[in-house]
Amino acid sequence: MPELPEVTALVADLGARLAGRVVDRLDVVSFAALKTFDPPASALSGQTVQGVSRHGKFLDFEIGSLHLLVHLARAGWLRWRDGPPPPPSGRPGKGPLAARLVLDDGSGFDVTEAGTKKSLALYVVRDPAEVPGVARLGPDPLEPEFTEEVFAGILAAAGRAQIKGVLRNQSLIAGIGNAYSDEILHAAHMSPFKPAAMTPAEVSVLYTALNDTLRGAIARADGLAASELKAEKKSGLQVHGRTGQPCPVCGDTVRQVTYADSSLQYCPTCQTGGKPLADRVLSRLLK
Repeated sequence: MPELPEVTALVADLGARLAGRVVDRLDVVSFAALKTFDPPASALSGQTVQGVSRHGKFLDFEIGSLHLLVHLARAGWLRWRDGPPPPPSGRPGKGPLAARLVLDDGSGFDVTEAGTKKSLALYVVRDPAEVPGVARLGPDPLEPEFTEEVFAGILAAAGRAQIKGVLRNQSLIAGIGNAYSDEILHAAHMSPFKPAAMTPAEVSVLYTALNDTLRGAIARADGLAASELKAEKKSGLQVHGRTGQPCPVCGDTVRQVTYADSSLQYCPTCQTGGKPLADRVLSRLLK
């Protein structure tokens, strides 16, 4: 799933390509992906792209007086085209192509989603706050207002909730998903099941790990095109997606906990005092 660092890089790449360009049309191939009907997608035709920004993990294309918001969900991506698009193949909505933005010279980008579970979402709105997922976003960890004191307040309010879930909760902190929550906790040497309420010293360690992890990933992705971002993200991960491989910090074997629809990865030596976590839902430290 694209998270804050990748979406930030997409904003930079697509903003440079799209600003000042005129939209010919937005073709919605998977009709279930478009979550709004007023204004219609056709209202984007003939409008000029003012810029590209983000809200958490949402991409925001400001087109004329309207906004096209894209949430790539778990398996979505954007693919830039320098030339006119080929005609869609197969039954509409059954393949990976969800939507296609075409500029007045034929170039543009395709919005695709792999797999059979379709959760990618598109919105055409007058104000980004009309999108429920945007309206309920917590503070952005890259903003100056996201201080250590603000972070401490979020953790204290979460109480006994597991820190892994708190970091991923978009209503509490915007933009962090499964991969970077694993990476942040590994950098902080904390168990994913540690309670969110912490000592001031622990808050400071986690705050530093959060900033270093996110800003480091953004720096590595700086200047990369959309087509290069997935490989860069994978190459920079220390534990996420590395089950069974050696931890690059201590050499211990990276382990995994699997849930119904997701999983997390961690290093026992770095994060749980050498104790493995039971690989089951609501697992606790083995005794």
